[in-house]
Amino acid sequence: MKPEFVEVNNKRYKINSDFRIALKCDKIAKDLNIGDYERVLAIIFNLFGDEGINDKENHEKLIELAIKYLKCGREENQIISGEENMDFEQDMSYIEASFRSDYNIDLSKENMHWWSFNDLLNGLTENSILNRIRYIRDYDLSEIKDHKEKQKMIKLKKSVELKQKGKSINNKQKESRDKFFELIGLKGE
Repeated sequence: MKPEFVEVNNKRYKINSDFRIALKCDKIAKDLNIGDYERVLAIIFNLFGDEGINDKENHEKLIELAIKYLKCGREENQIISGEENMDFEQDMSYIEASFRSDYNIDLSKENMHWWSFNDLLNGLTENSILNRIRYIRDYDLSEIKDHKEKQKMIKLKKSVELKQKGKSINNKQKESRDKFFELIGLKGE
């Protein structure tokens, strides 16, 4: 069952469950230009609106429930690493094309619960453009013995690699990011 509400101290909060809001929360969580506290508030506001943001005494429990919701109810820690093979923001055109080809769904016109979106994303066929791109990004170049083929794959990988957002982060920003991910229950590397 896909949640539409969370409950804290016998008070119900409506979740803005549209997948676009969850994608916005992902972007907020990764934005190092926003302080930790502001990121928490922004996620609470986006998911639970004014009611959630104005209930200051329940912020800690609300962010805990928000993270559980964003992880689609899964308990295991999500691992954030430098070897990610997908970025929602950078790969949105591939995601949209894959949903159209695999499911005949136009995401620009679809109102979809975050958990449904996530299920469909995880169920895309290996022939979808997104999964073909992810395959190239993950391809182990050491498996290619032929020099010409290896150079070809290096060029292909370069053409689809994820771009670094902004400048590289300094140690203080990395510590802040790791502290924030720990605070909200994600594991950073």
